[in-house]
Amino acid sequence: MKAVTTKSAPSPIGPYSQGVDAGAVYCSGQIGLDPSTGNLVEGVVAQTNRTLSNLEAVLKAAGMGLGNVVKTTVFMTDLAEFSKMNEEYGKHFTAPFPARSTVQVAALPKGARVEIDAIAVR
Repeated sequence: MKAVTTKSAPSPIGPYSQGVDAGAVYCSGQIGLDPSTGNLVEGVVAQTNRTLSNLEAVLKAAGMGLGNVVKTTVFMTDLAEFSKMNEEYGKHFTAPFPARSTVQVAALPKGARVEIDAIAVR
């Protein structure tokens, strides 16, 4: 087991790794933090885009990309914004799409509206 780290995604805000390579790569949940500023981008569409860009950076550090993702979990603070998130999410993946679960939660770190984690395989 090996930690996956990159400066192209936000640093962890707690005691966890950006990702762990254990044969498959398990990416910790990412939110829409801009890694260059540390600030959360505005709006569910921008946060979804930034979140997936952050996941892509972690995967790149492991020698993979979004095409290697087999499963994601999307956490949202308001499922009324699901269609906006879903449209942006769809721009980042191609068929066959990863399996996915989407759940509404009471709150996310730093006031984020979207958080996404991923599992990827070679």
